[in-house]
Amino acid sequence: MEAIAIISIFVLAIFVGFEVVSKVSSTLHTPLMSGANAIHGVILVGAIIVADHSETPLELGLSVAAIILATVNMVGGFVVTDRMLEMFKGKSKDGSTKSKGDK
Repeated sequence: MEAIAIISIFVLAIFVGFEVVSKVSSTLHTPLMSGANAIHGVILVGAIIVADHSETPLELGLSVAAIILATVNMVGGFVVTDRMLEMFKGKSKDGSTKSKGDK
C-alpha cells in the first residue's frame, strides 16, 4: 500500500510540475530557472546525505545517480544564467563585451 501512495504522489507531482512550468511565459522562463538554482543546490545536498546513509548497493547507486543529475541540472542552470546576463552587456569599441559599470 505504501508503494502505491509513493507512486501516486510521484505521478501527481509530474502533472503539477508540468502544468506550472507550461503556464510560465517564455520571457520569464530563464529568470525563473536561474532563481531555481538555489533549490537545485538543496536537492544536491539532500542527495549527498542520502548517499551517506545508504545501506544497499541499489540505494547507493540511485543516490549517486541523483547526485550526478542534480549536479548537471545545477551547473546547467548557472550556465544559462550566465548567458542570460551576457545579453545585457554592451559592446565596447574594440568588440569585446563590457557591462555598464565598466570604463
